[in-house]
Amino acid sequence: MIAFNTAWHAVGGDPALASRASSIIRRGALEARLPVRELARACVGACALAAAELGARRAGLAEVPAVGVDDGSVAAAFHSERLLQVDGRTPVAFAPLSRFWRTADGWVRTHANYPHHRARLLGALGLPADASADEVARRLAERSALEVEEAVYRADGLAVALRTPKEWAAHEQAAEVTARPLVERERLDSAHARVLPPLDPAAAPLLPAAGLRVLDLTRVLAGPVATRTLALLGADVLRVDAPQLPELADQHADTGFGKRSATLDLTTDRDTFEELLASADVVVTGYRPGALDRFGLSPEALAGRRPGLVVAQVSAWGAYGPWGGRRGFDSLVQVASGIAVTEGSADQPGALPAQALDHGTGYLLAAAVLRAVTEQSYDAGSRLVRLALARTARWLTDEIPTDPATGGAAYEGPDAWLAETDSPLGRLRHPLPPVSFAGGPADWARPPVPWGSDPARWA
Repeated sequence: MIAFNTAWHAVGGDPALASRASSIIRRGALEARLPVRELARACVGACALAAAELGARRAGLAEVPAVGVDDGSVAAAFHSERLLQVDGRTPVAFAPLSRFWRTADGWVRTHANYPHHRARLLGALGLPADASADEVARRLAERSALEVEEAVYRADGLAVALRTPKEWAAHEQAAEVTARPLVERERLDSAHARVLPPLDPAAAPLLPAAGLRVLDLTRVLAGPVATRTLALLGADVLRVDAPQLPELADQHADTGFGKRSATLDLTTDRDTFEELLASADVVVTGYRPGALDRFGLSPEALAGRRPGLVVAQVSAWGAYGPWGGRRGFDSLVQVASGIAVTEGSADQPGALPAQALDHGTGYLLAAAVLRAVTEQSYDAGSRLVRLALARTARWLTDEIPTDPATGGAAYEGPDAWLAETDSPLGRLRHPLPPVSFAGGPADWARPPVPWGSDPARWA
């Protein structure tokens, strides 16, 4: 329970409510050298308790509903992008140029799932657009890992040199990350908050976020997991993307449950965005820090135009330090922070059993949003919550004790927590949501829709 208590405290939860949560431990779920199972259980548990708390407050319940966290359900959910099937087809998780590569003095990991990231990587290496993996390997083998990291970063691409835990601890960005709380929470002003209307305590299922309008400006994977969870809990979630940056189809199918999807060019159609903002309760952003500020989308600017707003931000490295403006993904944070060495070695790097930094941070982000809405119901004010994958990584590597999990049943795979749903995208096999409390929803109300297929307006 130590990790759960830490997560619950991080989102501002009342310690007296922690006893409402219980766990079903399963040996072998998310097995790793690092305490991944404990992190996952804690993040999902904190999210479920935040949802139950908000639901109880809105429905006038005398007691917060009991929360149950099952390691099996959590493990399945943390593999959602790998377990998804579309008409029987299993998506490919990583593109050919997204992988570990040998360099002249070690290893580097690249991320090139999106076409523009692939183009920037190849450009930084001086290779043509149709270069093969073998050509990339030969070019990288001629350079040092740090040289590659800096060259690709300067080209606005994604590559990170493998570091040991000790090397990362000595890095300036690691010091900046360590100095921050797991969840940064800030009250932006004293604006009157929009208190959501009461819920019918007899309604089933109880949807704590019903009536909440969430403007989803996120991509890959933590932010979309957070907003997918808010949609599960009844929020009207509208994901908005730039039309020139289409989402990967399978990734969109995985994280699009319960949402609507629209495109909007902020450089040419600000009026539509301002109309959306004028009725939004929550704005969630998942771009690198500062990337949206030029559009007037900093937390302070958003709250200034929409007092009482909850702004939630998630990034790879944090909104501070020398790497604060860099792009990043779960796989790259694992490599930089020493996780890949811990799970493998300096000679043969490994990886966590799931993209646990993404998923864990996503559920923790959703919990922080729910708690901010609860706090607003009695303390008003616009709110900012901010998380970083690198800070979640620090929690995993240095702050969570390992639970040997000698009791409980053995984890026998995800089958018990998988469902099939017909959708406009095809027949989907997918994990059921792990966020569970007495009387709460067991599945999303609607399946994902094709990317960009909805109008940019509230339902």
